[in-house]
Amino acid sequence: MPQALTLSSISYLLSSKGDSTSYELPITNCDYSSKCIVGIFLVRNEERFVERAVSNVLDFCDQLLLVDHESSDRTVSILQQLQHSYPEKISLHQIQHPSESQDLLQPFIGTPTWIFGVDGDELYDSERLVTFRQRILAGEFDEYWMVLGNVLHVDDLNKAANQASGYLAPPSRSITKLYNFIAIDAWPGKTLERLHGGQPQFKFGFHEQKKRLLQHECSWEESPLRCLHLCFLKRSSVETGTERSNIMEIYNQSFLSWIKKKFRFLFPKPVSWKQQYYQRGSHQTVDTAPFFKKEI
Repeated sequence: MPQALTLSSISYLLSSKGDSTSYELPITNCDYSSKCIVGIFLVRNEERFVERAVSNVLDFCDQLLLVDHESSDRTVSILQQLQHSYPEKISLHQIQHPSESQDLLQPFIGTPTWIFGVDGDELYDSERLVTFRQRILAGEFDEYWMVLGNVLHVDDLNKAANQASGYLAPPSRSITKLYNFIAIDAWPGKTLERLHGGQPQFKFGFHEQKKRLLQHECSWEESPLRCLHLCFLKRSSVETGTERSNIMEIYNQSFLSWIKKKFRFLFPKPVSWKQQYYQRGSHQTVDTAPFFKKEI
């Protein structure tokens, strides 16, 4: 059984980077020697949906790390209000580069902690998560490194009619990020953001492809882990009318991609990453009532 982390040991681990970054991690709901679920949000200008996104996973997680990357809209004030309302569960962190979000996860490596990566445009079914949490804590998924679920990549949301339309995963790509950190001893290498990049070092019996793919076991209607991914909608008052690029597109583009972007008037308009991976199959419409049921 891994040794329980104390507040002093967490502070030491995070200060050992040798820079001036300071993080405060609440540990009242997780002693890190027993199984728990820690959610981590990485957001930038997500004022429209972020309060709902956080509220929907609040009961699922024992602890929530809300990480803001230089938002210029009301996102930070919304996160501050959430942290004030749930100080025993939520901590707020402001960073200058997305890669800093991975540093917050270092203390959990090798502990029986499930890390749940969530974005500000991801709305989970809160009631389904309650029963799914029980299955996780009971050990049903302990042999897996990662668990993925069902997603609707939304390009139209009609809240009045309780409907959302878009493309289901499968056949589109799933975006759920639920990782079993007992499976690894370290996560070195370059990570552009939390849970992306680097080279996780696995313990015996685990490997990168040891995944539970719930989206291939359950339909959208039956799934215990399902999400409305509002990636094609406007999420902030400071957004322009153009499609928003994700972190990997911004920070991990090749030199050729940079040239094409710089001189895009010379090239045909390329298919975006989101269009390529999130718009597969037929256009579907689903009931959104379960995703807006919880009061906020």
